[in-house]
Amino acid sequence: MYLIYRDRGPFVRAHAANSLNVQIITGIILLISFPLMLLLIGFVTYPLALVFAFVLHVIGAMKANNGEWWNPPMTPRFVK
Repeated sequence: MYLIYRDRGPFVRAHAANSLNVQIITGIILLISFPLMLLLIGFVTYPLALVFAFVLHVIGAMKANNGEWWNPPMTPRFVK
């Protein structure tokens, strides 16, 4: 989405970048959770990461639909 819609203005670019940042951090957490499944901790962190990403995407979509600027919490900005 970021590559397709980044040229449609600063608002769309910011929200697409936020979505990509959430997806990147979720992917990192899922990759870390997979080997942790051997210690049984990963069975907890894996679904928590998915729920966390889902909630952030829903909140971001609602904010974008309302025309509000929003930066998701606890996500580093890999893409600006």
